Amino acid sequence: MTKTLVLGGVSYNTLIYLDTFAQLNQATVFSTHCHETVGSTGAGKALNLHRLGLEVTLHGLIGEDSYGHWICDHLHKAGLQFLYDVDPLGTKRHVNLMDAQGERISIFIASGAFDPEVDYERLETHIQANDIIVVNIINYCRALLPAIRAAGRPIWCDIHDYDGQEAYHRDFIAAADYIFMSSANLPEYRNFMETLMATGKRMIVCTHGRQGATALTPDGEWIEVPIIDTYKRVDTNGAGDSFFAGFFYGHHSGYDVKRCLRLGAIAAGMCITSYELASPDLSAQSIEQAYAQHFPTVTR
Repeated sequence: MTKTLVLGGVSYNTLIYLDTFAQLNQATVFSTHCHETVGSTGAGKALNLHRLGLEVTLHGLIGEDSYGHWICDHLHKAGLQFLYDVDPLGTKRHVNLMDAQGERISIFIASGAFDPEVDYERLETHIQANDIIVVNIINYCRALLPAIRAAGRPIWCDIHDYDGQEAYHRDFIAAADYIFMSSANLPEYRNFMETLMATGKRMIVCTHGRQGATALTPDGEWIEVPIIDTYKRVDTNGAGDSFFAGFFYGHHSGYDVKRCLRLGAIAAGMCITSYELASPDLSAQSIEQAYAQHFPTVTR
């Protein structure tokens, strides 16, 4: 089985649900619900990939604190192999305010160290032991890019809501073979995707929230899919990482790009029906069954 290493992106999240953000201008605000769980993009991708039956290892930074211990226990109970280095500033913690429309305000209450000490030698050993590397845009992961390229491992990277200008992302973009992105801050996303593809990328996928997703292949083919709007929204946190995992699963299974995009849409749809980064109902069997239900006339 193909082995995948996910690098970076673990936090402890508190999710507070409100009817509307307009309440925030009041002195006292009552939430409709509150939930605490593991967060961030690396954990989201790894948990979804694990539920889809892939052999995956996650590396992240946590503090020597109760939040870090809770994250370790949570990921191990989920059956995920989790490696970590200690962040001297403690475990990253976020408070996400969610309104009834699924919109989010993220408050970083503990951001962690920008350039912590990491056992890079150990991580280079794990790079050699894995077939595919998912690199998240966490600063410590930047130093591993040359080692991944030297090992000849394909790099999958999600640059999220990149605006086309921010210098921070450039090393990750240059090194990646497969790029996922959002059009939220990049209305001219097609021009940007074409420019990237001209540099030799293997695949570029751009998500548009409720407007679906677009892929550009190396032969210049544009492929569009809508969202699947039959899933009842509970919490939108993790939907993008679930989409990534669904696409990755399809690619790993040898499916064509349109089917991969549709599987991404299904995984994202399942994600928003729960309060967790990965739906408890997600599996290779459930996503294939959902595909057959949504696209009964499509065989591959």
